Amino acid sequence: MKIKTISVLFAVIILLTFGCQQASYVKAPFSELDTLAVNDWWNRPANPIINLKVERKDVIAFGIYTVSDGTLKLSAQLYPLYPEETREVRLEILKGDQWKEIQKQKVTELGWSALFRVEKWDQSVDVTYRLLHGQEARYKGLIRKDPSDKDEISMAALSCNSRKDRGDRENYVRNINHQDPDLIFFAGDQSYDHKEHTAAWLKFGMQFREVFRNRPCITIPDDHDIGQPNLWGEGGKKALSNKGDDGGYFYHPEYVKMVERCQTSHLPDPYDPTPVEQGIGVYYTSFLFGGLDLAVIEDRKFKSGPNGKIPQIGPRPDHIRDPNYDPSSVDLDGLELLGNRQEQFLNDWADTNPNSIKVVLSQTGFCGGAHVHGNPENRLHADMDSNGWPQKGRNRALRAIKKAKAVHIAGDQHLATVVQHGIDDYGDGPWAFVVPAIVNDIYSRWWWPEDAKGGKNSNDVLPWTGQYLDGFNNKITMHAYANPETRSNGEGYGLIKFNKTNRTVTFECWPRFEDVTKEEAKQFTGWPITTQL
Repeated sequence: MKIKTISVLFAVIILLTFGCQQASYVKAPFSELDTLAVNDWWNRPANPIINLKVERKDVIAFGIYTVSDGTLKLSAQLYPLYPEETREVRLEILKGDQWKEIQKQKVTELGWSALFRVEKWDQSVDVTYRLLHGQEARYKGLIRKDPSDKDEISMAALSCNSRKDRGDRENYVRNINHQDPDLIFFAGDQSYDHKEHTAAWLKFGMQFREVFRNRPCITIPDDHDIGQPNLWGEGGKKALSNKGDDGGYFYHPEYVKMVERCQTSHLPDPYDPTPVEQGIGVYYTSFLFGGLDLAVIEDRKFKSGPNGKIPQIGPRPDHIRDPNYDPSSVDLDGLELLGNRQEQFLNDWADTNPNSIKVVLSQTGFCGGAHVHGNPENRLHADMDSNGWPQKGRNRALRAIKKAKAVHIAGDQHLATVVQHGIDDYGDGPWAFVVPAIVNDIYSRWWWPEDAKGGKNSNDVLPWTGQYLDGFNNKITMHAYANPETRSNGEGYGLIKFNKTNRTVTFECWPRFEDVTKEEAKQFTGWPITTQL
């Protein structure tokens, strides 16, 4: 009863302080988007995503950072602020036993984030930091030293944080912190609340902040984050519908820019920052970390939309069900996958740092890695949301990745797979690990060949491994897959270990509800897989 009284009193104080005055606020340039967190947000009723009216001591939700080439970039994510609250956030670091303020930054009201950029950062030592707002709010974390002295660098990789499960992610947090990777990668779809990114991004951050509070983290948005079920960005043009299958972005460009600012501003500077159409930015980049050379690319931003450009063969412009169609009929000249800019970037990157282990990070895989979509009755022969299409663009991308001797890590497919791509022949392309969904009850997928037979050179660990053609006639060798009927409904995460001495990469795949602190903990059947670079 006492707690309830205090809560009511707190609400009355806020109302008296902020609700009964003509306070000013930045009016959003869009309507019916991010309504829970923009304009007079405090007048909104409770929502099912997350409570935005937190006590002011808790207004800093989290910090997220990377360090590259001596530059720290750290994004502070806040809950929405009341009109009369300061829009200033301070960054302090611990020197001995004293806190030292090193920078102040303004909060951007669309998305409620602030970016700190600190040059000449000493990457050779661990540094404790804290973010401060007003008189009470504090958030503390650790900026780790670069792990270049380690023989093995590890990275946890996750994607697809479905809204069907609003609960905490305590299994993931426990497991990942126990395994203590050097780096975290979230490959996209951190948010599934299409029109309410700020609330959903805050929810994601509160679920996972304990895995990136004390280590660097890469996050990149995918289609659901920017409010679409699928995204073919086509250079930033305006899409005709929220399906986006004609190419482009449907929602207001300032909303898209807000999403990308919150999720990617802490990444190293982009290779070429020139915006695309509608002023939408880019974030594709590369950086050295612990002896790895990481390239972050944008699968979706330049990719052509299928609607109106190719013959419609299935029930949707992006779905093909007829196994007898001619794959060359949809691989037309002029269609883009990564686009000229990113292809040039990847080829330039491939020529640098030849002694580093190279890794490409992106949203989805470069093949059609699933046969059944959504439910067991919905068999698709080919899906243009995958990077198996357009095939010419796919092959150009894979040649650049092969040139770099890189491996590829991605998400998006709600289905964990490890494949070795074929470009001209089976096995002549790079290895790729598409990690499972964090939550896999919104749109599951299956690897399930129609004849239910193993391919040539099957490994006999799982029944449907070996050499196959995907629905676009791309050559792939399937090494492992985790369908939804496996443990944890196929939900989980990837752990990738890069051994610099032996120049090997080991792919691990852990079920969501496995407790890795126990000796008997087991990965999904088919993992781990180790390959030589």
